[in-house]
Amino acid sequence: MTRVLLALCCALGLLATAPAAHATRKAAQRQAPAPLRDGQAEARLIEIYRLIGQAQTRQALARAEALVAEHPNFQLAQLVLGDLLLARQQPVRAFGDVPEPVARAGGQTLAELREESLQRLRALRERPPEGALPAQFVQLSPRNRHAIAIDTSRSRLYLFQNGPQGPRLIADYYVSVGKSGIEKSVEGDLRTPLGAYFITANLDPKTLRDFYGSGALPINYPNPYDVRRGKTGSGIWLHGTPPNQFSRAPKATDGCVVLANPDLERILRMVEVRTTPVVIAHSLRWVNPAAADPEHQRFAAALQGWRAAKSEGDLGRLLGFYTPDFSAAGKPLAEWTPLLRVELSRARGRAIELKDLSILRWTDSADTMVVTFGEVAEGSRTGPTRRQYWMRDGGQWKIFYEGVIG
Repeated sequence: MTRVLLALCCALGLLATAPAAHATRKAAQRQAPAPLRDGQAEARLIEIYRLIGQAQTRQALARAEALVAEHPNFQLAQLVLGDLLLARQQPVRAFGDVPEPVARAGGQTLAELREESLQRLRALRERPPEGALPAQFVQLSPRNRHAIAIDTSRSRLYLFQNGPQGPRLIADYYVSVGKSGIEKSVEGDLRTPLGAYFITANLDPKTLRDFYGSGALPINYPNPYDVRRGKTGSGIWLHGTPPNQFSRAPKATDGCVVLANPDLERILRMVEVRTTPVVIAHSLRWVNPAAADPEHQRFAAALQGWRAAKSEGDLGRLLGFYTPDFSAAGKPLAEWTPLLRVELSRARGRAIELKDLSILRWTDSADTMVVTFGEVAEGSRTGPTRRQYWMRDGGQWKIFYEGVIG
């Protein structure tokens, strides 16, 4: 087999490795395999790109051979290796340079790999400003030990750790989304939803098919705001890849968000069920957390007004904070009001405190706030954990959904 043909086979993923990498692979097999680390393969791929940009093709080839030897299912690395091998025989005209007949035969795969490469490079070139946070994270409580934000325009997931100094970006990863893109509306549309969600479970990989890789984290799509807008569907997960795939094309899922298994494994070890928010946006807007937003201040005033009305047991004033089409546990406002009246009677006018308050803001055709807190009455040590969905109507913020989650 000529080296040029070998390059073409590698580019289309038809060979596990090139003969030039054979010795490297054999040496690696004689050693105990090192555990895969999150982000490691991508960092090595970017280093290969850097070496190519510096015309250090010999070093780039050696690094590519080693990467493919250790990750034979990393198709993008295979493509880069194919180009490097081809470059030893003739000039490479474009990324994934293959003859026209071969390009036609594997055209979709080749286009997807090129797009994956561009997305990885773009996200790593256009880094978030130091210390900035996604605008959706208005306030995270100590119970939100981690938070996730996904920028679908960059095929990127950002993982935050929340501590005494506030949330801090600790890692980010390439992801795949729905085959038909984003803005899920109905069951089976092959789109990934946009919105503010929470992880609802951490599924044992032993109970899942190999297709889901190292595990799965379902989110609460459709959330109450989705339901209000008539959106349907279910089973939206963050999950891994099958054994024969290191990563998937930028648009390759049935609506889930998919990561390489080493990347997902770190997330599986760290995040907490029920308290980890997951924001999925078309494009994240990064803001300085210290910058004051007047709308946040207006919302804080509305929330404290609700707390004061409930503390005082003033049912009439309290009902003024709810929309006419409010629902709670499937009950409309008229059916829920008697239950609220009983709740206020039992509280006997005791002041309530909103503990571990977290606020997520989601803005599309409407401006909404997702608020989670522990409602603790004066003299009590604990109370129910509530989640409310507020919507801005003109200059007023009102609640359209409320539920107890713990």
